[in-house]
Formats: sequence, structure tokens, C-alpha cells
Amino acid sequence: MNTYSARVATAVVIANMIGTGVFTSLGFQLLDIQSTTGILWLWAIGGLCALSGALCYAELGARNVGSGGEYHFLTELVHPYAGFVSGCVSATVGFAAPIALASLTFGVYLATALPAVPAKLSATLLILVMVALHTRTRRDSAQGQFALTLLKIVLIVVFIATALIVGADYDHQLSGPVFSGADDMLSGGGAVALIYVMYAYSGWNAATYILGELENPQRDLPRALIVGCIIVTCIYVALNAVFLISAPIDELRGEVEVAYIVADYVVGEQGAFAVSLLLSGILISTVSAMIMAGPRALQRLGEAYSGFSLLGRPNKAGIPANAIFFMGFMALIFLWTSTFEKILLFSGFVMAANTFITVLAVFVSRRRHPKSNAFGMPWYPLPAIVFLLITGWTLVYTGMQFPLQVMLATAIIALGYPLFVFSSRRRAR
Repeated sequence: MNTYSARVATAVVIANMIGTGVFTSLGFQLLDIQSTTGILWLWAIGGLCALSGALCYAELGARNVGSGGEYHFLTELVHPYAGFVSGCVSATVGFAAPIALASLTFGVYLATALPAVPAKLSATLLILVMVALHTRTRRDSAQGQFALTLLKIVLIVVFIATALIVGADYDHQLSGPVFSGADDMLSGGGAVALIYVMYAYSGWNAATYILGELENPQRDLPRALIVGCIIVTCIYVALNAVFLISAPIDELRGEVEVAYIVADYVVGEQGAFAVSLLLSGILISTVSAMIMAGPRALQRLGEAYSGFSLLGRPNKAGIPANAIFFMGFMALIFLWTSTFEKILLFSGFVMAANTFITVLAVFVSRRRHPKSNAFGMPWYPLPAIVFLLITGWTLVYTGMQFPLQVMLATAIIALGYPLFVFSSRRRAR
């Protein structure tokens, strides 16, 4: 197997999206948003934004075929430095930090069920095992990812069904007008809450990282991105509705382990033990998908710049093993040196900024390929405008409330330029 199928690409999208965010964000959102209906609308808006972005990326990928995600699109359509910075961001904040977050959440849930197993130790082992899986062959990588994603969906459906059948004792918490909560959503707190939502939806673009390795890129990429986003949006809204009707809001507010708290109320302590194992199992697929997709941007950097040439070398199976090893190493650094909320806020802000700039490149692509027969988004330019408005709004408010995130993002761009110039000179030689 030298290529990946459309179903594997869809599995990569779903697995990248359904990870840490949806099981941990609600507690933080309840700190700023009083309306439970408003929170569900935020998750629906996040799904609309992700689908709009997916339509934009589907067009970009169909008209500019090549692996590497934002690195490839920005290098081809904007400027090599824009692609260079994006590739570096993808290697660190874009994938390594979320891998650390998902692994840590896996470890926390596993430790809840099995207290003798330290969370960071099990998280470390998970990263190492997934690195080993995805550096073997494409067949092993594809089959393993598809099986893990299918297992994830089944486990989530079981969790939702169990909560609805056994629990749902707090359904009054969702009572009220369907369109209530507009004031909360339009506030600064609503914008920050939406950042958590957008972080949970991040990964909708994952299939673009393996675009050049798909069987039929122009056909398979739009299918994977669009189908993946629709499935995940339905799951996210259903999950958060179940969370809100299954446990007291005061018990959920500010807590990270939302799903465990809900399980404790729904099925009791013994059931919560089983659900903790279930949730840790769900996150295995997420870590796997990110370790599979993310290193492709590093591989493209290695192919383009001699200073990173080691990362661009594939193994005998054609897999960027060195890039995968490096990303695993970066994830371990994040895991052992940062706190959960610091990683989430910083990575969420920078990833949103990265996709914002990439969607702007749709307008450049349209000018370069005005009569292309490849996939074109419906209702152009509406999806791009919707994505840019929602994402831009969250970036502005988050920057105002957390200026450190803006300073760090600016520092990354500034510090990256000397490295870009040095690498470009070495390439020219």
C-alpha cells in the first residue's frame, strides 16, 4: 500500500478532531457563559466554522496538490517564509502540543480508573507506542488508524446512549428559549469560550497533511474533510448536551475531567471506573492520528531546506520516520514541562491564526486558477468569509484578554526569520 484511501483520510480527520477538547472544554466555558443553550450554540457555530474552513481547504488542496497542509499552501500561494513559519508552528504548537494534551488527558482518565499508573508515565508510553506504529509501513499505519477511529466512534455512541438511558436527571438545565444566550456569546467571555470550542474542532484540516499520499487527491480530500466535519459536529453537540443534562452545572464548572464527573452521576463510582477506561481508549486514536499526519509538514521542510534535511528523509517504506521521531520528542517535551491550560490556550490561539492566514490564500488561489476543473467550494466566497469572521473574532478577543499569547506568537514569527534566511542560503548553495 503506497497510498492512503478516502476512508483512511476521513478517519484521520475524525480522529484528529475528537480528542482532548470536547472532554475538557465545557468546564472552562461554564466559567464565562451562564446560558447552557448558548454553550450548545457555540458548539454548533464551531462546527459551522470548521465546515467552512474544510470547504476552503478542500478547494486549496484540489487545486494545489501536495502534502504538508498549511506549509504547502502558504509556500505555493503566499511566500516561502509564510510556509516556513507555518511548518515550524505545525511541528511544535500545531501538533506536538495537542499530542501532549491528548496523551496527558489519556493518562489522567487512565489514572482515575487505575490510580497506581501515573498519568504522565502512561501518556509517555502512549506516544512511544504510536510513534512505533506509524514508522512501520503505510499498511500498518492506515489499518491501525482506521480501526482505532472506528473504535472511538463506537465508544462515544455507547457513552451517549448510556447517559441518555440511565441518567438525564438534570434536563431542566437545558430549558429555556432555543435562541437564548446571545448576550453571552457576543461577550468577551463568549469569544474566549469559543476559542476552547475551536480548539476542540482543530484537526478538521488533518487530511491535507497527507494530501500527496491519497489515492485520488482531488476527489478524496473534499470527501474526507466535509464528511469528517459533519460527523464530528453532530457528535460534539450531542456530547455536550448529554454532559449538561447529566450532572449539576456547579460540579462541572472549572473542572477538566468533565466526562468522568458526568459518568459518576450517571452510573455511579463503579460505572465511572469503566467510563474512565473508555475515555482513555477514545484518546488513543487521537494521538495516533496526530502522530500520523503532523510530521508531513516537517518532511516538506526537510525536503525544501538543507538545514532540516534529516527530517525529510523517508525510511524504506516511504514514511517520514525521522520527522515522526522528532515530533514525538517535541510532544514529550511539552508533556513534561507545561501545564494543561497553558498548552491549550497558547496552541489554540496560534493554530487559529495559522488557519486564518491559510484561508486568506483561497483568494490568491482563485486568481491563479480561475477556470480550474478541480473542486470549488459552493457559494464562494461565503464559506471563506464565515470562517474568517468567526476565527478573527475569537483571535481579537483572546488577544485582548490574554496578550501573552499574542506576544509569544509574534516572537515565533520574528525569531523564525533569521533561521529561514540561514536555511534558504544553505539551500541555494
